[in-house]
Amino acid sequence: MDTATEPETEQVVFVTEDGVPTGETGPKLASHHEHTRLHLAFSCYVLRRRDNALLITQRALDKKVWPGVWTNSVCGHPAPGESLDDAVRRRAAYEIGLPSLSELHCVLPKYRYRTPPFQGIVENEFCPVFAAWADTDPEPNPAEVGGWRWISWADYQELLNDRTADVSYWAKDQYSQLKVIDPFVGL
Repeated sequence: MDTATEPETEQVVFVTEDGVPTGETGPKLASHHEHTRLHLAFSCYVLRRRDNALLITQRALDKKVWPGVWTNSVCGHPAPGESLDDAVRRRAAYEIGLPSLSELHCVLPKYRYRTPPFQGIVENEFCPVFAAWADTDPEPNPAEVGGWRWISWADYQELLNDRTADVSYWAKDQYSQLKVIDPFVGL
């Protein structure tokens, strides 16, 4: 898969409530609107091995969906026929400039969410959540990422609980499930 795929040409894979592909796809940008159909996505939390710091990113201000919000390390959509692992690695290379994630594994295989409307757009995703390690700093694509930082898991929890912080809906929602497990055991 080409790591330089432009969002205008990307396709999303529509799925059933159980995450099974329906065989239908749609253009990524045109498929996100006030009546977004359920589609396949992923989220990934990347930790730095030397100190277990978590990489968080701020979405670029010109993103169509949730611009400028802070969120987990990398999110995206698998292409039709692409495995989730391959999609995570492709987007990590394209979005955050980390082509070599180690020990990638799925920690929430059945995570699903639907956001309230945000600037006329509803996210509606069957979105397995992954964890991985990186040993280098990211080199983000400015079209995707407006800012980034490494923080402790405790500081991440404080950020998510800060009512004044601009944090993605899915990061807060995923944390409610991640906090009851240790997503990085076995990495």
